[in-house]
Amino acid sequence: MKQIILILALALVWGCKEEKKEPSIAETLKSYTIEQMMDNEAIGGGSFSPDKSKLLISSNRSGVYNMYTVPVSGGDLMPVTQSDSSSVFSISYFPEDERMLFRMDNNGDEIYHIFIRDLEGNHKDLTPSDGARALFYGWADDDKSFFYTSNKRDKRFMDLYEMDLAEFKSKLIYQNDEGYNIGGLSRDKNYLPLSKAINTNDSDLFLYSIKDKSLTKINEQQSSNGAEDFTPDGKALLYSTDVGGEFSYLMKYNIEEKTREKVLEKDWDIMGSYYTENGTYQVTYINEDAKNVIEVKDMASGNNIDLPSFDNMDITNVGFSQDEKHMRFYAGGSHTPSNLYVYDLEAKSQTKLTDVLNNDIDASHLVTAEVIRYKSFDGLEIPAIYYKPHQASPDNKVPALVWVHGGPGGQSRQNFSSLIQYMVNHGYAILAVNNRGSSGYGKSFFQMDDLNHGDKDLKDCVEGKNWLAQQPEIESDKIGILGGSYGGYMTMAALTYTPEEFTVGVNLFGVTNWIRTLRSIPPWWESFKDALYLELGDPNSADSVRLKKISPLFHTDKVTKPLIVLQGAQDPRVLQVESDEIVAGVRKNGVPVEYVLFEDEGHGFVKKENQIEAYSKVLEFLDIHLKGDKGEPINDGDAIELESED
Repeated sequence: MKQIILILALALVWGCKEEKKEPSIAETLKSYTIEQMMDNEAIGGGSFSPDKSKLLISSNRSGVYNMYTVPVSGGDLMPVTQSDSSSVFSISYFPEDERMLFRMDNNGDEIYHIFIRDLEGNHKDLTPSDGARALFYGWADDDKSFFYTSNKRDKRFMDLYEMDLAEFKSKLIYQNDEGYNIGGLSRDKNYLPLSKAINTNDSDLFLYSIKDKSLTKINEQQSSNGAEDFTPDGKALLYSTDVGGEFSYLMKYNIEEKTREKVLEKDWDIMGSYYTENGTYQVTYINEDAKNVIEVKDMASGNNIDLPSFDNMDITNVGFSQDEKHMRFYAGGSHTPSNLYVYDLEAKSQTKLTDVLNNDIDASHLVTAEVIRYKSFDGLEIPAIYYKPHQASPDNKVPALVWVHGGPGGQSRQNFSSLIQYMVNHGYAILAVNNRGSSGYGKSFFQMDDLNHGDKDLKDCVEGKNWLAQQPEIESDKIGILGGSYGGYMTMAALTYTPEEFTVGVNLFGVTNWIRTLRSIPPWWESFKDALYLELGDPNSADSVRLKKISPLFHTDKVTKPLIVLQGAQDPRVLQVESDEIVAGVRKNGVPVEYVLFEDEGHGFVKKENQIEAYSKVLEFLDIHLKGDKGEPINDGDAIELESED
């Protein structure tokens, strides 16, 4: 009798537990609007004020990027600029007062100028030459001037200038007649690292003496080489190289002895390394399986310091105050935008300064990416990043998209993307493919698509689609392809050369005519042009035959699947005519085509208003043509041109 009572009691307990079972995320998942998702704030930068009381940052909370300050003790962001058109990006506080440097272009044309904001709040363009771009290169060691590069002398080449802070007059430090890429000047202003691209992976590295105008080649073999920083004592140059291996590691070149020694090697690419201003720390960035890993070495002890740790988030970027007692850093992940923090290195305490996720969004509803790998058509292992919707299951299959990064030679990384999260939230799985030719997986993998674009790299994307089709939560007959720039080219190549593989295509400012694109690259790419031609082909040679063959514009009659194209009219890299003509060509086939054009955007959309317009159109297109929701096509073959007000 006691046993029967005990069994009944246990049954009641388990029954109660089942009744109190917490609902799953899929059951409580909210469907967010594009306005809500794009209202996540994007921030960047973080220059300490001279008294360390504030940080100068950039934020898009106003709809475009503007400058703000935020107290290091925490508090509200205070606006510094109020642009409503071109974005304003902070550069730095002045070393000894609260004047500020910032940069702007003209609605995405990439012709940046450097501006000053004085203590009274007045703005002045310090580099006003028409049609010339200027890029900040750092403060002088005595804090009395700063360095910048500009192509005002010759639109093809960036020269190095120094601008004094007393009268804001600039003088030429190095005239770049040979088309070198310029590294950071040594603190004594005598040595200047220069590099010359051989191909898209390899470059020669030189050390130029401004005093005697001598030029010393540093690398002994052809390889990827890049100047990183001079050692605090000025006696050596730290540089990265992949000579003899697949991944970049750190070397040190001793200037007087002209000797080389290995400093640091990892299992992945070392993307950069520098010393803090007083030489207290060495900061190194490692590209570990498509995410940043940061090491900060205490130079006195030779040991890496312990950085703050977070659950399911990574520190993605760091910077230091002038006295090197405080560090600002960003922490985030694929499922959450990065927030800004300040860390007291002595007290080992941290302060969170921002909360950039929109309060309307439940953080648990966002999706954490998973790194996967699959075999391509020839057995090559392809890395990719998979975003699986919370609502996806074998009993609730979802459509999917293959996402292709920009480049060529780019990499999809484990970073937050409002667009990806928006699509995933609305029931689309995303596989961000790092096809052969992507960076971050060794130089052999990086060079595998040279003179082969639209062939094996496209087959990698098709195999990514096949991997998706094998997942039990995916509707195998509803898989599209999406990409921007080079990824937009891959979208058009997929619809053109493998017309039955993908259900739809989303082309974000993609190349469709390689001959024209390679002939019209911005003049400031001159130093990289020959290397680019080696990878893709010279459009002014017999290579033009192959380039025409792989350019979707000349084969639009093959396209049979619905397409949406998005373009910025100010784009200096992929001209508007590329998108105009591909839309006209595909439309002749009677295929549903939509066209979204922004007059005030460049190579990528940065204004929130335009992002909302663009990405809502993408989702509407996918809901009709990929998911198969009931309703009429948005434009029934006619173009929609969304022209934003300036």
